[in-house]
Amino acid sequence: MKEVDAMGLSCPEPVIMAKRALKDSPDGIDIRVDNVASKENVSRYLEAMGCKVDIVEGKGEWLIKGRR
Repeated sequence: MKEVDAMGLSCPEPVIMAKRALKDSPDGIDIRVDNVASKENVSRYLEAMGCKVDIVEGKGEWLIKGRR
């Protein structure tokens, strides 16, 4: 399972990072983001790639878990 830190980055960079990570770890990834737009865009991307998405909300950040 690949872990990605996309904190402080705005779209489309977190989505690009998720795409690269999913290529390296096809079973799934964990990606941490700190803005709503990135949370929504990364979640949508992972779902489009066939992943089941779970989002864990923290204080001002989200951990998005995408699993195939």
